[in-house]
Amino acid sequence: MTVQFIADKDGKTEYAVVPIAEFEALRARAMDQGDIRAALDAEDDEDLPWAMARRLIEGEPPLRVWREHRGLTQADLAAAASLTASYVSQIEAGRKSPTVDVYRALAAALGVTVDDLLLQPKAFP
Repeated sequence: MTVQFIADKDGKTEYAVVPIAEFEALRARAMDQGDIRAALDAEDDEDLPWAMARRLIEGEPPLRVWREHRGLTQADLAAAASLTASYVSQIEAGRKSPTVDVYRALAAALGVTVDDLLLQPKAFP
């Protein structure tokens, strides 16, 4: 690698200059490393069946999709989250907006993150 160093007025190295082709190669390798790290971090994520992903993409309420994916009734989920089945039903139907604490309880009961329950992918074409 061809590198030219540029010093400040006190002689301390302040810049390293490389040819653009070498810079682009370094940047591509850095981006590859970032992609590799992201893939390794995602290894523990749960794989979603296509049918479930499609339901989320099409805009079904994430709470309902995750609840049904876990094989729970509204009453089961409500009991696990210390809520009423009526409240869970109202959240799924969009008639109630839960607090952050309620989202946390529901997410914990479903084994997902709060972000999974806030997913709004309907904006996709």
